[in-house]
Amino acid sequence: MSFLNNPQMLATPKVVRHELGGGAFVLSNPEPLGDIARCVGEWLEHWAVKSPNALFLAERDSNDQWVKLTYSDVRQHVGRLAQGLLNMRLPRNAPVVALSDPGIDQALLMLACLYIGRPFSTVSSAYSRVSKDYLKLKAALEGLDPGLVYASDGELYQSAIGATVKDCPVLLSEKQEAIAGSISFSDLLRTEETAEVMHAFNAITPETHAKYMLTSGSTGKPKIVINTHRMLCANQKQIQIAWPFLKHEKPILVSWLPWSHTFGTNYNFNMVLCNGGSFYFDEGKPLPGLIEKSVRNYREIQPNLFLNVPRAFDVFLSMMESDPGIARDCFARLRAVFYAGAALTQSTWEQFNAAVEKVVGEPVMFSSSLGATETSPVGTYVHWLSTDPRCVGLPVADMQIKFLPNGDKLEVRMKGPQVFPGYLNDPDKTDEAFDEDGFYKIGDAAFLIDSERPEEGIAFNGRVAEDFKLNTGTWVSVGSLRVKAVSALAPYVQDVVVTGHDRDCVGLLIFATPKANELGEESLREHIKNALRRLHQETVGGLSLAPKRAIVLKDPPCVESGEITDKGYINQRLVLRRRADVVERLYSAEESDFDVVVM
Repeated sequence: MSFLNNPQMLATPKVVRHELGGGAFVLSNPEPLGDIARCVGEWLEHWAVKSPNALFLAERDSNDQWVKLTYSDVRQHVGRLAQGLLNMRLPRNAPVVALSDPGIDQALLMLACLYIGRPFSTVSSAYSRVSKDYLKLKAALEGLDPGLVYASDGELYQSAIGATVKDCPVLLSEKQEAIAGSISFSDLLRTEETAEVMHAFNAITPETHAKYMLTSGSTGKPKIVINTHRMLCANQKQIQIAWPFLKHEKPILVSWLPWSHTFGTNYNFNMVLCNGGSFYFDEGKPLPGLIEKSVRNYREIQPNLFLNVPRAFDVFLSMMESDPGIARDCFARLRAVFYAGAALTQSTWEQFNAAVEKVVGEPVMFSSSLGATETSPVGTYVHWLSTDPRCVGLPVADMQIKFLPNGDKLEVRMKGPQVFPGYLNDPDKTDEAFDEDGFYKIGDAAFLIDSERPEEGIAFNGRVAEDFKLNTGTWVSVGSLRVKAVSALAPYVQDVVVTGHDRDCVGLLIFATPKANELGEESLREHIKNALRRLHQETVGGLSLAPKRAIVLKDPPCVESGEITDKGYINQRLVLRRRADVVERLYSAEESDFDVVVM
């Protein structure tokens, strides 16, 4: 029996619709959640006993060799670190905050915190390694008020720590001499575990704060999201119910994703830990010069899951063009593919699926989700063979999704055991985040792919806050238009920002790929014009919704300012604000202006 048709491997879609009146309704999943773990540490306790010699964590060292730890190894190290943290007598409830990219040491430290009920947080390394003024890092640390700050390398983070960390101990894995008074990770790891660790472990409740996650700030100032143990444990149980194959086939994952985002840590890492799998830290990234490292790791490990952002799909496809063997060597054991952070274009969906199907021998399930840092992160999930890249699934077990008319869209709101209790020390923002029925206002829009058959799934329809009106009064759906534009402009465009607020037509700010340089300016201009023509022909709902102007930006999206997150998601509103002068030129330029393409 095919994997995709086996009910023991993938759950059958279940959904109930309840009408609220006025076009509003609620979709819910009637599947009971059942028992869940009391805390994240129970997963490690379980696997350290059941499969102590199974590989859990692996990363390459400075000699390019894999350092590997079994579940038994990790449990021993976590107990020692937990005791060391307890011996430090840090201020009550003050989090341990990591500034560096994830690795084995950071994983052990995070688990040690989770074992003794101390919150853990990771701040984007872009704030400490890319930033020049450290303003975002300062703001983050002021909000978190850490009891301990961790970084992997004293030299790399010396400047950031010196500028932002005051009256707080610093823990370093390497080059401790760079920061006076810092604590050595290896010294902390030599602490002998006592009964105090398990006493603290047994005192953890489902409501205990597990992590403090900073939002990406894509729709405003970043907030500090409280993640409880109940949230994280419930969400992994919901994923298990949707993907029962995880109980039969241990997840093997190669991941580069940052832990400052919920995708990398609460989804990827927790999925591996919850199900007793193996997690390989990928030192590569979906960027020129780094993707080669990822390809090498994928070839060597051959993971059964590919959980990544859309940019990674595009970059892997580009690599496959020059080396067709990559699909065979990297993805022959794939069971499922998952993407989040942004929508996947139709062309990428089709090309990646075709390449993988050839080597696997059958279609691979493409999955996605509607969720947020505030939902642990999965609120909806795809667990069947969907042929629509817009599909973000259906509510997971014990989850309710409310749909409310908002302009010409349906705004969605969420309620379930994986939804957060509020923002840290911010009761006003917390109150604003929930409606009168206790549903979290996620800020996304969606619609049913088939209004008569809700089991066909929900389609993402953009961020409510990103949409705008033209001066004609016509609403522009930024999320859906962005995906169509990137597809039409492929393979020479990395991403686009949609313009036109209070203007008479829609425009595009284009971030080109390195491949665009091969075309030359004249050919690229013609390619863009042809793509705009196709968009005009394909647009439904009036030609005013199709872009009529476009300009290729000279500079890539800026990580330091937040134009692009370290996941590769473009902050539309911030780009428009920072590049307001370019937007003005886009609309004031004549067709003779070579930089601007005008329809």
